[in-house]
Amino acid sequence: MFSCKASGGGLVQVGGSLRLSCAESGRTGSARNMGWFRQAPGKEREFVAAITLTGRSKYYADSVKGRSTISRANAGNTMYLQMNSLKPEDTAGHYCAAGETGVQSQNLLRAEAAYGVWGNGTLVTVSS
Repeated sequence: MFSCKASGGGLVQVGGSLRLSCAESGRTGSARNMGWFRQAPGKEREFVAAITLTGRSKYYADSVKGRSTISRANAGNTMYLQMNSLKPEDTAGHYCAAGETGVQSQNLLRAEAAYGVWGNGTLVTVSS
């Protein structure tokens, strides 16, 4: 059964960096489009970043653009989110998710509906 697992969260001071990882397992067939979402206490889950199955296209929420980089490696089996210049408002549970194996639009990849497989969350806490 296909699944993905997030790791790499932790406690960091304002301005610090973290690299989140998302490891796939049980994949059969082609790589999938993948994304990161986050949910802060008392708030709805929101889009953070997405990367297409080839890794050629990457999309970011305005709130993290310029501070974060999404990438994938190991034939697409592992996805990363490098987060720099962290702010207190980045504090949230961060979730990785896997979508389809075909082409999906940028607008769709920014939505939860594009993803059918969700990993566990990894908590990022930024202290001021």
